[in-house]
Amino acid sequence: MAQPSKEPCKKEACDIQACLSKNNFLPQRCKRVIELLQACCERCKYESTHCGSVAGLLKQISK
Repeated sequence: MAQPSKEPCKKEACDIQACLSKNNFLPQRCKRVIELLQACCERCKYESTHCGSVAGLLKQISK
């Protein structure tokens, strides 16, 4: 059986970086991957270092 990752949400955080790079760093164009990170952070009770920036990203896409 697979061990749970010591760093949950790493994949989602990496997906956001890739999306932002492809979309001229406009968070509005990466709304779906940002929402996936938020969902992951909620599942792991924000106990991932990758969850620190999700609130800021959500503010940027809601503008």
